[in-house]
Amino acid sequence: MMNDWKDRLGVVYSTAADFDYRTAESEEAETLAPAAQQLRVRIEKKGRGGKTATLVSGFVGTSADLADLGRTLKSKCGVGGSVKDGEILVQGDFRERVVSLLRSLGYTGTK
Repeated sequence: MMNDWKDRLGVVYSTAADFDYRTAESEEAETLAPAAQQLRVRIEKKGRGGKTATLVSGFVGTSADLADLGRTLKSKCGVGGSVKDGEILVQGDFRERVVSLLRSLGYTGTK
């Protein structure tokens, strides 16, 4: 919906005759080929109650493709996790397994 009133809540009033109330629609970047991705895998423990988590960052693409990759990694590792803020979180220390899985999926620029 282009003219939904909820999208214009930040606009108070404009005196410009040619002002257009349309908001800038968020455009997601197209998903790069797996070989062109520069993914980074790291371990984090801070702010997690002492529990270890493996984080994958640097994915360039749509949120649906990121969610699919996260689902694949979580199922192959057999653990839980989440996908938010452009990062994949896998519960536990699965650094080596995640890197090998990403490389087998074609993400050769993984470190």
